[in-house]
Amino acid sequence: MGNADTKLNFRKAVVQLTSKSQPIDALDDSFWDQFWSESVTNVQDVFALVPGAEIRALREESPNNLATLVYKAVEKLVKVVDSSCRTQREQLIALNCARLLTRVLPYMFEEPEWHSFFWSSLPAAAENDSVPLAQSLINAVCDLLFCPDFTVTSTKRTGPDRAEELSGLDSCEYIWAGGVGFARSPPRHAPHEAARTELLRLLLVCFSETIYKPPQQAASHHNRWIAYFTSPDNRHALPLFTSLLNTVCSYDPVGLGLPYNHLLFADTLEPLVEVALQILIVTLDHDTSNAVSEDSEEVLPDNLFINYLSRIHRDEDFQFALRGVTRLLNNPLAQTYLPNSSKKVNLHQELLVLFWKMCDYNKKFMYYVLKSSDVLEVLVPILYHLNDSRADQSRVGLMHIGVFILLLLSGERNLGVRLNKPYAAAVPMDIPVFTGTHADLLVVVFHKIITTGHQRLQPLFDCLLTILVNVSPYLKTLSMVASTKLLHLLEAFSTPWFLFSQPHHHHLVFFLLEMFNNMIQYQFDGSLTPRSFVVIHCMLCWDISKTSRSTESVAETAMEGSRPAQPAEPGTLNATLPDTPALGTMTERESAHPPAARERLLPDGTEQHDKPDKTTAPKESGSWRPTAEWVGGWRGKLPLQTIMRLLQVLVPQVEKICIDKGLTDESEILRFLQHGTLVGLLPVPHPILIRKYQANAGTAAWFRTYLWGVIYIRNVDPPIWYDTDVKLFEIQRV
Repeated sequence: MGNADTKLNFRKAVVQLTSKSQPIDALDDSFWDQFWSESVTNVQDVFALVPGAEIRALREESPNNLATLVYKAVEKLVKVVDSSCRTQREQLIALNCARLLTRVLPYMFEEPEWHSFFWSSLPAAAENDSVPLAQSLINAVCDLLFCPDFTVTSTKRTGPDRAEELSGLDSCEYIWAGGVGFARSPPRHAPHEAARTELLRLLLVCFSETIYKPPQQAASHHNRWIAYFTSPDNRHALPLFTSLLNTVCSYDPVGLGLPYNHLLFADTLEPLVEVALQILIVTLDHDTSNAVSEDSEEVLPDNLFINYLSRIHRDEDFQFALRGVTRLLNNPLAQTYLPNSSKKVNLHQELLVLFWKMCDYNKKFMYYVLKSSDVLEVLVPILYHLNDSRADQSRVGLMHIGVFILLLLSGERNLGVRLNKPYAAAVPMDIPVFTGTHADLLVVVFHKIITTGHQRLQPLFDCLLTILVNVSPYLKTLSMVASTKLLHLLEAFSTPWFLFSQPHHHHLVFFLLEMFNNMIQYQFDGSLTPRSFVVIHCMLCWDISKTSRSTESVAETAMEGSRPAQPAEPGTLNATLPDTPALGTMTERESAHPPAARERLLPDGTEQHDKPDKTTAPKESGSWRPTAEWVGGWRGKLPLQTIMRLLQVLVPQVEKICIDKGLTDESEILRFLQHGTLVGLLPVPHPILIRKYQANAGTAAWFRTYLWGVIYIRNVDPPIWYDTDVKLFEIQRV
């Protein structure tokens, strides 16, 4: 009964606050203290007892009372810090202040005129000590995140009378987890982890001002909350960055691996890892180097989080971060003999954003990832999620980020080389069974996405084929299954109904032909295994018989244990996304050859084209119609010379073998191709042209919208932003 009575008292205070038309005296501490006393003990209570409609009514009808409530909550946090938060009562007060602010702030961010409110000073502040409310709040929360016996374990013998002063505490001694820049692993303490989670959740709410800006404004929005949090003015910036990164990358959800262990004991670490990961990707998204508009003279401080991330350079730190990310990415894919016996975490979307940021801001990290087979530990879960999500329109964003990461990695030669490693089908996917390499897996999954994916994935076709083109010069083998898939794509993209339906569809044919040319020119080597010639053989058969070698002609058995990709469950929430950036704005072409090689000419004296011809065409719309002139503009530029030379040489020889020996199987042809040579018969090898990802405003805006959409939908307990008027994206029900 006692607990119910205290909740009732809290509710009465809320009603009194919202029903008073006259401002309540800010000095009436007996009234204001009701909101952070022992009346409530968890954030769910606060969300239940403070309805969103009443917060809006308070904002519209009694704005002075709302302002005073926030002032008093921040002021209370500052006082708790000043007294070093030594008692359990002070700790509960701090958490209740954080819970109340977490509930109220999103409704204040709805209205633009309230944004400047947080950058005004506390009323009680002296003129020479004028600190904006937002800075006071961030300073207090950051101090509390390193408070001994509240959020961290004290390293010194202290009692209530000898507690460390938070204002002078060296927070670098209290980093939450070992890893990058901090070797020691402090002991875990569940109440400390739970307190950190609630304080970080409040910071995430502070940073969410961005989602109340329309897309056009958000692209150039200067988020002062994030700018201050990641600036040199925040004395905890380095230990906070280190703590967040190490907490995420050291997390092992399986732990000792005892079956069903996660069902017996509550895990206070997973919620902490989740919010730490979300804080990381949000702060790393805010690049202050281009945040302020040209009209503003304001100079922003460096984003130290981006600075620290870009300066990590030790191999052991790279290994720690990579192992942490791959461990969590592969966690949902792990197979166990006992159903649901091991803990599964659902962090893959945020992890992919973090991995993207790490590669984008620290090229040494990306090269470290690519120089070993560990990159395949990232590739396989990405391909798994791409394949599993292809029919679900609520996961279109996940499809995009997976493809964007593969596009980024494919710009480096090492990815193509690593793809030649044999693939052991350890992860059940709804794809045909094959024996081959990771390159085969890449081709088969991409084919599945293109042919059976949701229609909203069409804008990704250019990116998918660009990835295949980028890696194609380095692929030594392809299975019959993968080869047939490539040929089927060529056939599908060449059909008139598809080719002439949009003015850019012929680019897809150019990409596939470029891929074939790369494999012929750079991998037609008699020293390789027969599988490397299967795609050539398929092309020969296609040319000879003029019959379809589509997927239906090959018997396909899905992998054991796999399940078909499913559409979204009715009622699934989905955040809208900006349009997919055009490939031309996302990539720049580079030659993998030295400068001399770039000057090579084709035998007919023309320059080698480094991309599909962008023949001018009428604006893409429902009224567009293909014309003979349009077709003639690009058809003559199809890169067919290498393929035709190959066919001119080999088709007669293959036909003769088939007729003379009456062959009905392919083994003899493969042996002939394996021991044959085209030295001196093919055109001069063309330069290897790689389309590298380049940073651009389109993908920056896309990532910002995507990551905030993920954070919005993932935070359902409590539902922080639910039913607030977000403007960066729309929330739809599938």
